[in-house]
Order: sequence, then structure tokens, then C-alpha cells
Amino acid sequence: MPDSMAEYLRADMECEGLLECIHGLRDLDRECFGVVIESEGPLTIDEIAEEVDRERSTVYRAVQRLLQTGFVQKEQVNYDQGGYYHVFRPTDPEVVADEMQRMLNDWYAKMGQLIGEFRTKYDTHDQPSAAAEG
Repeated sequence: MPDSMAEYLRADMECEGLLECIHGLRDLDRECFGVVIESEGPLTIDEIAEEVDRERSTVYRAVQRLLQTGFVQKEQVNYDQGGYYHVFRPTDPEVVADEMQRMLNDWYAKMGQLIGEFRTKYDTHDQPSAAAEG
């Protein structure tokens, strides 16, 4: 993972790189997301775990990160005789893309503010030079 914005800009990036760049998702998170996206219907944690060949608890944590970032949705399925279980499906890509765009716009505004503060703090045009003082 690149350490600086300059490295990100120089690197070849694919759209899946947004998962890491914007949301800090890990390889397993992306792998689980791929399984959910490719599925024809909602999946349980056990089904996702089987597909990625990982422990249920490990996959549960990855899916929780996907839920927190809004990439997947959780639905409750009720048994007729009582009880329930959860399944996971991908969030509409338009919704996810709109949220990433909003986050990028917020980041851009924040960086613009910080650059303005940098200019103010380090502007030397109004300060006397060291040679003039001596």
C-alpha cells in the first residue's frame, strides 16, 4: 500500500483499489466482497466462509467491516417455527459510488483548507528577510 498521495497517483490503480484507498479494507475484506457480489442471491456468513476457505469468525469480522463501509447490506430471515438468521447482499453500486464521491469531496475540501492554513502559516512575503534584519 502506498504511503503517500504522490505514490497513489503514480501507481496503477484499479477500481477495486478504492476499497483499500478510501475505506482501508484488507485483502480478505475484498475477497469476501467479491464472493457476495458474484453470488446470485444473499449469502450467510457460513456460505461466505466456505467460499473463501476461512474460519467463520474471521469472515464475520471482514463482513462487519464491509457493513460499516456500506458495501454490503444485512437482512434478517425468519424461520417459520421461530428464530432467524442473517444473510448479506451487495449494496447498490450507485449508492456506494455516491458515498465514495461524497467522501472524496469532503476530503478535497479538508485538504484545501489545510493548504490554505499552510500558506498562511509559512507565507514569508510579509516577513522581513534575515539579511535585512542583520
